[in-house]
This record gives sequence, C-alpha cells and structure tokens, in this order.
Amino acid sequence: SHSQLDVCGQAGYNTRIVGGQSAAPGSWPWQIGVFKNGFLLCGGSLITSEWFVTAAQCFPSNDTSNLLVFLGSQTLLSLSPYRVFRTVTQIISHPDFNPATLDNDIALVRLSSPVNFTTHVLPVCLAASGSTFYNGTDAWVTGWGNTCVSSVPPPVPYNLREVDVPVVGNRQCNCDYGVGTITDNMMCAGSPAGGKGTCQGDGGGPLVSKQGGRWIQGGIVSFGIACVVPHLPGVYTRVSQYQSWISSQVASEQPGFVNFTSTGTDGDLTVTCLSSLPPVTILSPSTINSNSITPTILTPTSVAPPTFAPSTVTSTTFAPTTISSSSINPTTVAPPTFAPTCIAPPTLTPTTTATRECMSRVCDSLHRF
Repeated sequence: SHSQLDVCGQAGYNTRIVGGQSAAPGSWPWQIGVFKNGFLLCGGSLITSEWFVTAAQCFPSNDTSNLLVFLGSQTLLSLSPYRVFRTVTQIISHPDFNPATLDNDIALVRLSSPVNFTTHVLPVCLAASGSTFYNGTDAWVTGWGNTCVSSVPPPVPYNLREVDVPVVGNRQCNCDYGVGTITDNMMCAGSPAGGKGTCQGDGGGPLVSKQGGRWIQGGIVSFGIACVVPHLPGVYTRVSQYQSWISSQVASEQPGFVNFTSTGTDGDLTVTCLSSLPPVTILSPSTINSNSITPTILTPTSVAPPTFAPSTVTSTTFAPTTISSSSINPTTVAPPTFAPTCIAPPTLTPTTTATRECMSRVCDSLHRF
C-alpha cells in the first residue's frame, strides 16, 4: 500500500509565530475543522488523502449526517482558492475509548472523496510506535477554538491560531492531576504559568513537533481543567500508541509514520510528588504504569470555602455602666482574619465527566459558520 512519507509533515509556509497568535496561511496544511449543523464541533488533522484523525469524544455516535469538513484555509470565513469542503462517510472510534476517563480518545474519519494535495492541503506525519517526547520538548498546537485568556471565540474572520507549548512528562502530569489520571495512552503539554494552550473547540486537533524538517503529530487534543490553568497542562492522546490500530483501519493508503526521538536526558524521570508514583524501570515515559494506582477523587463541589455572613454573629448590647474595664480588655477581642492563602483550592482530578471541561465541547457563544 502507498505511504504518505514522501509528502507528510511538510509545511513550506510555516513561520512559527510564538505565543498564541494567528497562523500564517499554509502554515499548518493538515489542519481540519469539523462542523455539525453549522457549528464548530472539533479539530482534526489530515493523515491521508481521504482520512483524518481526531478525538473519539467528538462523536458520541457513528452518525455521519450533518457533518462538514473544512480544509485548506487559515480562516473560517475565507475565499481562499485552496479552501476545500468534504462530507463524512465513516467514523471509526477506538473500541476501547472510555468516555469517563477519556482513555483511548482517538477516532479515524473518512472523507466523502479524496482531496488533492496542494501547498495548503497536506497530510501530517504521525509519531511511530516507540517515539519519545521528553519533558520540555517543543510542541505546537493549533485550532479555531476559544481564545484561552478570555475563553471567547476568536474574532472574525476566525483565524486559525497557533501556540507553542512544551511537553510535560507523564510523571509530572500525574502529580498535577492526581496519580492514575494520566495513562500511558496520554501525554501532556503546557506552560507551568498557564495562559497558553488549547480551549473549547480545539478538541481533536493536532499537537505537533518538528524533527528533521518534518512536522510529526505526537498528540491529539483531549481534555484539560478549565482553560490553561497554571500547573494543569493540556492532556492529549498519545498518537504513537496507536500505530498498529491506525494501520489496520486505514489499509488502502497508509499514513506516514515517523519515529520521533528526543535527545538528552528526560527530566521527568526524577519527578516525585506527595502521591505515590510507580518506580522508573527504563528511560521512557511510556513505561509508567499507573493503572494499578487508585487516585483520590476530589470534586470541586466537595471542597467549599466557608461563608462568613455578618448576620450569623449576634451581638449583645451592654450598657456602659455594666462593663468593667478590668474584666474586659478590648484588645483581646479582634475580628478573625481570613487570608485567601489559608484556603487551598481543591485538587481537580478529571476522572469523571462532571469534573472535566472537555476541550471539544462547543460553547453557546460560538458564532454560526
């Protein structure tokens, strides 16, 4: 079968603008927008002329009706000659996808007909089995979803946005989210300070890194708490875990699988946290087995700050003549001081749908395309 290795991951117009800005036209030619009934549903990435990969959570069922796929343009309201539309004929979600934990959050979608490759429509390379993405590896994520600072849709004409985010190792990410939340089938990326990453509407989109002149997709946007909260990086499906499954489903035209190899030493191997992490056995984040560890789930509603209402304090009226200055020292009675730092925020462990804000969900404020 024909492979995409001769064309995948090549973006001649890529300028790599740092910091969550609008992408230049043609910078990310594999980027896909999926619409349902006129609303942005999810992102995705082209992997062959008629297949793209995205998140399984985008499709609660295999119903292909009212789905429209958009490729080839940097803006959603563009008259670009490279703009391409297709409908969908088949959705294949991973058979082990768990909608509660979002483990195995990956799906393959078949276009109604193949697309022609141009400078603005090209497949991305996929990380091959055994690829390593060490802590701090440079990565980029793209999408038309809400902007992260204000959590509102991007302004008209809805430019594709790009942001650089470093990979966060699975051990550190498990410390951040609660040990056992991040499985071997996931990877994380985000700035420790927050403010940079994916948001609602970006779900299913690509997380890519560059190696040897090619862009290789290491992750698929899956979930996160709120929108780029400090020390809670975005969580992505680890593409390299699914080479065999993808190859078996897309038999006629194979994607281009490329082994991504990080250099140096993975700083994630020395990470420890209060919760028990499994021991390091070999120098690879993919060897971390967290399935046997049961996390403690703290939902936001289970930890609430106390309410101090003035009406709850009943004062007693004392006549001046009845108070002895020797028995009552005004300096000994002082209102309590409530410092915000005294109340620790709850640990949000996204192991249930109720405590997770899935990035692929569409806000009511999204504008109709």
